[in-house]
Amino acid sequence: MLTFHTCDVFTDRPFAGNPLAIVLGADGLTTAQMQTLAREFNLSETIFVQAPRDPGHTARVRIFFPTAEIPFAGHPTIGCAIHLTCAGASGDFDRELVLEEEAGLVPVRVSRRGGAVRAEFVAPVIPHGVADAPDRAAALDAGRLAAALGLDGDEIGSGAHRPGLWQGGPRFLYAPVASLKALGRARPIEPHWSAQMQAAGVDSIYLYTPGDGRDFRARMFSPTAGIPEDPATGSASAILAAQLLAAGALGEGETRFTLRQGVEMGRPSEIGLTAVVAAGKLVEVRIAGSAVPVGEGRIRVPG
Repeated sequence: MLTFHTCDVFTDRPFAGNPLAIVLGADGLTTAQMQTLAREFNLSETIFVQAPRDPGHTARVRIFFPTAEIPFAGHPTIGCAIHLTCAGASGDFDRELVLEEEAGLVPVRVSRRGGAVRAEFVAPVIPHGVADAPDRAAALDAGRLAAALGLDGDEIGSGAHRPGLWQGGPRFLYAPVASLKALGRARPIEPHWSAQMQAAGVDSIYLYTPGDGRDFRARMFSPTAGIPEDPATGSASAILAAQLLAAGALGEGETRFTLRQGVEMGRPSEIGLTAVVAAGKLVEVRIAGSAVPVGEGRIRVPG
């Protein structure tokens, strides 16, 4: 039997944010067994904790959708780091962890002040453009994208923000929408959705619209990956930095944003995004958030 814990990430209260399953002692599991367990939990992501390859690091972790392994993800990184740091700890602290993820090493700082816990990680890959989309022009076409999301063509785009394809481990198609009303109405529409995914060479669309000040509201759909809608997507939030730079929303130095996601699902989430630009290029992206424990238990090892 394996020990597991569940928590809600990018929130400071239970039953909000993005649920996560953390499976401990996963060193003896095969890839197929991890995939079976991820399907059993049927959450957007499950993270498996193993001994680090380098003893100077905290842990090696592997992250799975219900349908496939992924090289990096934000809410498993935040939730797992907080769990590993807070287990058995007391009082206020600041601790540094390094997680070995398939996309690379991920440094994480976990802090607790007065009972409130927050973690911030540095993205392992600087976001960059997708060069091998099967049909880039079609993927970024506002009319086609609107049809895939059940919106009108003039609802795609907001000021200097235009559709984009970016990656940083995983890859996403980014769709800026003109208003909160349009964001709330959006949903995957077939057969247009599948045609758009094929053209873009991705399985996920991240929608966002400006909120107040430096805030953005967002939604993320990935039904072909087994995630009809995700209440908080840390990896897509990190990669959003490239989309914002292309839209002229980032200046030199450090810029901070608050991203709110999951509102339409009844699981509101809050994600902190920090983008660092030097000489007009992204040089660092950080994602921050909280997590709260929800449950724990034991689960069989698949045969």
